[in-house]
Amino acid sequence: MLLDWALLGGAAALAGALNAVAGGGSFLTLPALAMVGVPLVSANATGTAALLPGYLAGAWALRKELSGPMSPSLLRLGVLSVLGGAAGAALLLSTSNHAFARIVPWLLLAATLLFAIGPGLVRRRLATADNHKPRGRWLADLGIVAVAVYGGYFNGGLGILLLAVLGALGHTDMGRMNGIKNFVSAILTLIAVAIYAASGAIVWTHALWMALGATVGGYAGGMAARRLKPEVVRGFVVLTGLAMTAAFLLKAY
Repeated sequence: MLLDWALLGGAAALAGALNAVAGGGSFLTLPALAMVGVPLVSANATGTAALLPGYLAGAWALRKELSGPMSPSLLRLGVLSVLGGAAGAALLLSTSNHAFARIVPWLLLAATLLFAIGPGLVRRRLATADNHKPRGRWLADLGIVAVAVYGGYFNGGLGILLLAVLGALGHTDMGRMNGIKNFVSAILTLIAVAIYAASGAIVWTHALWMALGATVGGYAGGMAARRLKPEVVRGFVVLTGLAMTAAFLLKAY
């Protein structure tokens, strides 16, 4: 039991540190919860709940980036995030642990590949921003809802996926894009966690312990961010994601 708590706390602290520097913390929280015997659907819900405080803090930290007129409006973004996050959470809860065990490796692989190539895609999109016009409202709505559904179902790689979609939709201000990313992530995760909690899918003792670990790790990671190269951390996250993908593939198939 003591080793289980140490594993969960250590994984959460490292996840918080990774999120503060480059992202990818969920690649550690889900496997750690599975290793201590939490069923995969519940592990996914519990890990998401543990990272919720970080999403809320991130949204608050960049609240000024959301001032002024924007399209879609903040209210519209909030509604789309709630709808998508709720749909994703409901979809997760309707998935059996057996089926989710076979889906998880592919979700991890997709999130890992997106994490590896996503920043480059965003940079290239911003570099050619003058050649692109903002997309229509309904296409923008569909993009946000689709990402919110993904985030409500599986949180891995959510941030970089949101940035990629926002870039594709015509956004060019990186500060504003990060503000929107944090706002959408916080709203969809909040509604998803509420639905998980109502269904009894969250192991609260684990979630609260890991939230504490992630907070400590996030602070330490933020302090160390000036000395660490994001590229090195990103490489570590990609290798970890590939290793976790292989482990879950071997277990499921």
